[in-house]
Amino acid sequence: MADAFKNILFAVHDAIATVTINRPEKLNTLSVETLYELRQAVESILEQEEIRVAVITGAGEKAFVAGADVSELARLNPPEAKSFSLLGQGIFNMIENGGKPFIAAVNGFALGGGCELALACSIRIASENARLGQPEVKLGIITGFGGSQRLLRVAGKARALELCLFGEPIDAKTACEWGLVNKVVAQSRLMDEACSLAQKLASFSPLALKYTLEAVNTDAPLEQGLSREANLFALCFATEDMKEGTSAFLQKRKAQFKGK
Repeated sequence: MADAFKNILFAVHDAIATVTINRPEKLNTLSVETLYELRQAVESILEQEEIRVAVITGAGEKAFVAGADVSELARLNPPEAKSFSLLGQGIFNMIENGGKPFIAAVNGFALGGGCELALACSIRIASENARLGQPEVKLGIITGFGGSQRLLRVAGKARALELCLFGEPIDAKTACEWGLVNKVVAQSRLMDEACSLAQKLASFSPLALKYTLEAVNTDAPLEQGLSREANLFALCFATEDMKEGTSAFLQKRKAQFKGK
């Protein structure tokens, strides 16, 4: 499948998929063609049982994804702009709610759609030179791939408004303090750290990971969220993974989860 892609690199090794946005000469901006390729890669990750975790990053040292391709945005009319927004939102919703952990390895600029892509991932690791932000207001537009909603949930209303209204990026340290990223590492260690976390997640029960993501991503009042958690907790007890996990713990050995 990798041969079919022009703008991304796709690889699978030891249950971990790596997706690299590969337009370094364009700072890995998300053209329409790139978005369709990304959607195809995400669908493949979610469909293949042997893939348990995915890492998303950008090619080169300057950018994770520096937003959408402005040369394409400039040509859109309102109906086309809505379709473009829905395309990106749909892909990012699959990443967030597809039932498998995605790790964003954020190197350099993660602006606009790049910041929104990172926010859709379950875990975000940033290099020290990373810059995250939503500069759309400077183009006379607003966030289109879910930034207004995910920033609100991740960083709170005040910080979401600050990022979206002023359009100024924040550095990796600030992003970590605000909850936009989980951890900041040296750029030379970024992929090693992301892959190490991916390997750890891949060793756990795929079903437990899936149900955890469903529980945490439940957007509901507390009472409904607790009910959802109890139902998902109960589902775990119908799985072979639960029997393997508890048996391995009691027998003091490493569990071998099969996702069943």
